[in-house]
Amino acid sequence: MKSAAIISKPKPELAGILPELLTWFRQHGYKIYLDEETAKYVTGEEVVSREDMGARHPDFALVLGGDGTLLSAARAVGHDGVPILAVNLGSLGFLTEVPLSDMYPTLEAVVAGSCPFEERSVLDCTAFREAEPLSHHFALNDVVVNKSAISRLADFDLLIDGAFVFTYKADGVIIATPTGSTAYSLAAGGPVLMPSVTSFVVTPVCPHALTHRPLVVPDTAQIELRVESGDEEAFLSIDGQVGVPLWQGDRLICHRAAHTVKLMRVRRTFFDVLRSKLKWGQR
Repeated sequence: MKSAAIISKPKPELAGILPELLTWFRQHGYKIYLDEETAKYVTGEEVVSREDMGARHPDFALVLGGDGTLLSAARAVGHDGVPILAVNLGSLGFLTEVPLSDMYPTLEAVVAGSCPFEERSVLDCTAFREAEPLSHHFALNDVVVNKSAISRLADFDLLIDGAFVFTYKADGVIIATPTGSTAYSLAAGGPVLMPSVTSFVVTPVCPHALTHRPLVVPDTAQIELRVESGDEEAFLSIDGQVGVPLWQGDRLICHRAAHTVKLMRVRRTFFDVLRSKLKWGQR
């Protein structure tokens, strides 16, 4: 039997969207799994935690929300190879590009097998304290190490494939995938990377030295950051959603993950999205 997962951000409009949506899925022969957030708005459906969604191996996951909801869903089901279709109930929506008005035509395209998907690279990151792993995470957008004190800069040593590059004295450092290049890294002055580019970008946040610019490295590289924050705490964030405190001497090692995240797309180019979301001029 075909199956689909629904992962949502709690929003009042879901109470009006979900009954019709669930009827559509039943009419098309789908078994449905709802995450706990979605299940607050309907009754009688099977509820599965996001962490367990991938183990059910649905044919695809429908995300109702914004980019943050999609990033959370990607960490939950991406490593199991579940394609994700994201419908934008938020505002900007770089990743959740399908508007609510196009949801049913896009779902019909999924059923017909005519909705393509793109495979997006993922960062595999482990934080170490001395020689012991402290935490392990996957990130579709970016990982960020920031200082925690408001008025103090922190030092971050950058190494690529074990070779020392330089020491950033900055508010923080962003390591972004091509997907995440249009997020925090872009706001911090980093370049826009096409999703198909096989690279990562390391972007300093407000560096003390103006010569410290964003650095693009191949996605085959191992990227290491060493925290030199003295007595001050630093903070690691994953896709802006998961946080881990770091201290002097802690290390973050990132490389490309073995899996990708499959994003189901409407038939628009990356540049169509940029023009729409960044308000670039039209021809």
